[in-house]
Amino acid sequence: MPLSIATWNINSVRLRQDLVADFLAKVAPDVLCLQETKSPVEKIPSERFADLGYKLVTAKGFKGYNGVAILSRVDAKEVPGMEMCGKEDARHCAVKINGVTLNNFYVPAGGDEPDRKKNPKFDHKLNFVDEMTDWSKGLKGKHILVGDLNIAPLEEDVWSHKQLLKVVSHTPVETDAMGVLMNAGKWVDVTRSDIPAPERLYSWWSYRAKDWKAADKGRRLDHIWYRGNLNPVAGSSRILKDFRGAEKPSDHAPVLATFDI
Repeated sequence: MPLSIATWNINSVRLRQDLVADFLAKVAPDVLCLQETKSPVEKIPSERFADLGYKLVTAKGFKGYNGVAILSRVDAKEVPGMEMCGKEDARHCAVKINGVTLNNFYVPAGGDEPDRKKNPKFDHKLNFVDEMTDWSKGLKGKHILVGDLNIAPLEEDVWSHKQLLKVVSHTPVETDAMGVLMNAGKWVDVTRSDIPAPERLYSWWSYRAKDWKAADKGRRLDHIWYRGNLNPVAGSSRILKDFRGAEKPSDHAPVLATFDI
């Protein structure tokens, strides 16, 4: 059974529901995992997405911040989500599809100062990744992990490795923590398996750039990983940069991959 999955930090699902609907109509993944929905669950425009064939299987969220959701056009069963770091802040949800557990994460951004003693947000981020690592150690069976993980791990995942070494999302303490996480769960990065370095890949471009496309100062913050006896379809992973150039876009582009499950 081929299963195509997309992950997208949408930066308000209600504000950008037209963009989501356009994506579902044009790209038509089997499953869409959203982060930063910024909406209470009951106010997500689920009926509109249902008209396109997508059921809102699971979601968590609040008005104005955080939030995760999974839309599916294939049979999917909700799996209880986790509350990380003792906070009920809507950063994980999950479903099971044909024996595979699909986890949707929204890792904290971490603020501006890469010092966990001075910056509680950065401390929260690193603690969150540590909890993901502990959770990964106990996993069995087939799992897919997607989401805005807010870390660009490789030198080729940022526009300037040297200039971003002290910028949150690409500091050594973060990239090292992500490496420990990946090793703990024996996770495989599908996108980098399909498109290895040294090719540069980005999924996020700041709103601050007057011409984001010309500047192309991006970072690869959005990921699709898998573990266990799963078969990703070779060459299926891609980042749909064109959606960053849509009218009133998210600052993230959707990332896709297909698995034979």
